[in-house]
Amino acid sequence: MTNTQSAGVSAQRVKSKAPTVAILDYGSGNLRSAQRALDRVGADTTVTTDRDVALEADGLVVPGVGAFAACMEGLREVRGDQIIGRRLAGGRPVLGICVGMQILFERGIEFGIEADGCGEWPGTVERLQADVLPHMGWNTVAAPTDSVLFDGIDEETRFYFVHTYAVQKWQMEPSDIIAPPKLTWANYGGDFLAAVENGPLSATQFHPEKSGDAGAHLLENWVRTL
Repeated sequence: MTNTQSAGVSAQRVKSKAPTVAILDYGSGNLRSAQRALDRVGADTTVTTDRDVALEADGLVVPGVGAFAACMEGLREVRGDQIIGRRLAGGRPVLGICVGMQILFERGIEFGIEADGCGEWPGTVERLQADVLPHMGWNTVAAPTDSVLFDGIDEETRFYFVHTYAVQKWQMEPSDIIAPPKLTWANYGGDFLAAVENGPLSATQFHPEKSGDAGAHLLENWVRTL
């Protein structure tokens, strides 16, 4: 084998290597189900509290289940807010899931208690305007045609939601410099954000790891961007 051929084989091996994904363990979230779902679509996953591992992985997943304030407390204990900020400053992908999406916004209000979020996006997480809560079960979403996360996913596809709170109004001002975020909406007693794609930062209010083949397709789309 010539040096040129050897270099080509080495490059192919590097290219085919599975992208690394760190799943941030801050005491909240379906860590193992998220890990299994990402393993299924070809990611090399690690559940971690280690700052360096979370910073160096190709992608970071921030899951979340429970109350906004409690999740933020746990996130700060492992310096997760700083990890997210540093990754985004370097253009490195982050995916938030459920409350892991909510804490990316400026604040959350639950039971009349207001708590600060990571502030990556302006906006407030508030109680849904529905007669029956939580919103639990399968629902369709309205994704933009240029969405990366929902590429190849039929508009009638349903995803699995379990939540009482959500962001119901997008408050980021338009910019002439930065491409506008891709917003996906769903409806339950009123419209709410089901997903956001904003450069390296993406998030879903629903649980892709609990959404069967549809969720696997979405996660695979995200992993392909790493």
